[in-house]
Parts: sequence; structure tokens; C-alpha cells
Amino acid sequence: MKRFAQLTTMLLATATMAVSTPALAQDRAPRAPARENVGPAPTLTPENSVLVLVDHQVGLAQLVRDQTPDEFRNNVLGLARAAKAMGIPVILTTSRDWGPNGPIFPELRQLFPDAPMIRRHGIINAYRDPEFRRAVEASGRRNVIIAAISASTCLQFPALDMVRDGYTVHGVIDASGSVSETEREVTIATLAANRVTARNWFSVMAEWRADWRRDEAAGWPVASGLTESLPVYGWLMTQSMAPTTPPAE
Repeated sequence: MKRFAQLTTMLLATATMAVSTPALAQDRAPRAPARENVGPAPTLTPENSVLVLVDHQVGLAQLVRDQTPDEFRNNVLGLARAAKAMGIPVILTTSRDWGPNGPIFPELRQLFPDAPMIRRHGIINAYRDPEFRRAVEASGRRNVIIAAISASTCLQFPALDMVRDGYTVHGVIDASGSVSETEREVTIATLAANRVTARNWFSVMAEWRADWRRDEAAGWPVASGLTESLPVYGWLMTQSMAPTTPPAE
């Protein structure tokens, strides 16, 4: 047993070195000159992303227990408004919306009256609905940002499938509802183990926008939405939007 334990320790140490050595070598490699809004990590942009909102329905929302109703609504609409402000394509889908699951949140339909709307008749995993899959493919985008009710099913199931089909998938946890904190934690662990990046909506919004000067030049559409979905940060942005003289660059 002692010999087995020593061998296991040696194997783990070797595996750790194999994984970490390329990263260390990369860290020592010459870096390109610094440029604004350019970095080594892959970045979500309005031009390379599609937002998928799955089963945000008034009946299913009653199952959400990991957030208050107001928190959940604000998170979903914060993500949706950011996508709308930056012209990011959106795909909506519902599950049996003629029964107790209820219709889609009315605010989402108002925000995206022309977005693809796939009404699934019973398929739980939206990606396995041919009409939904065609809508994702038709977007032409390989970065999929997805949120759903509930996190462990209608977010997790399609996310894992899309990763295996070559998409880069970001699961927005706080715009997805869970029946308990346990479900939420297990979902995050499962996503991480399957190459799906767990995110919050504010982080996705900030990565899309990248530079507040872009928002200023467009008339502050993203910042204005924050006053509704995240009032504390919205108040801060209200001051930023006020006419002032910034320091010289």
C-alpha cells in the first residue's frame, strides 16, 4: 500500500508538470505591443455572439428558489436589454407554453418582436429540437450565451450538446433559475467539467461593451438600461453620462 501511494503521488506530480509546463513557457514568450481593447484571451463581442433564452416563462418562474422574483427578473432583463442595445441576435424558445408552464415573459417578446421564437411541444433539451438547432446555425455565430429555467436541465442539457458540436458556450447562471441553491451549485460544477463557462449577466454585458466610450458615442444605450436592471450601478452611470470635461488622454 505504501508503494502504491508513492506511485500515485509520482504520477500526480508528473501530470501536474505536464499540464503546467506549456503555460509557463507561454508566459515567457514575447508579448505583442499593448493596444487598446486587444488582449490574448478570446473575447465575446456583439459581432461574434448569439444570445439564447430558454423557457423564461411566467409559470416556470414560480419554480425559481435561488433568487428572489425581483432579482431574477432584473437579471434576465438586464442581459436581454444589453443584447438589444448592442444589436446582438437573440433566439427565444418556450416549452409547452399553452399549459401551466405559461407564456414567455412579456418583456422579452416586447424587446424582441422579430426574434426567432421556437415553441417546443415537449422536447426538454432545446438543442435536440430541429427548428431550434436550425435557428442557432442560421445565426452564423459560434459563441453562444445561454440562460434558462431551470439551470440543471434547460440550460445544462443544450449547453453540453453545443460544446460537443464545436460551439463556445457561456452559461449565464444568474439569468437562469434553479429550484434550490444545491441545484445551482451542482449545475455550475457540471458545466465547468464539460467546458461550459459559467458567467453572470453583468460580466457578459461588460465583455460585450468593452469600452464605455463606445456606449457614449452611441448615446449610452447600455448604460441607460442599467438604471432599470441594476439600479445601484445605474446611479453610478448616471453621473458618468452627465456632461463633464474628462481629463486629457
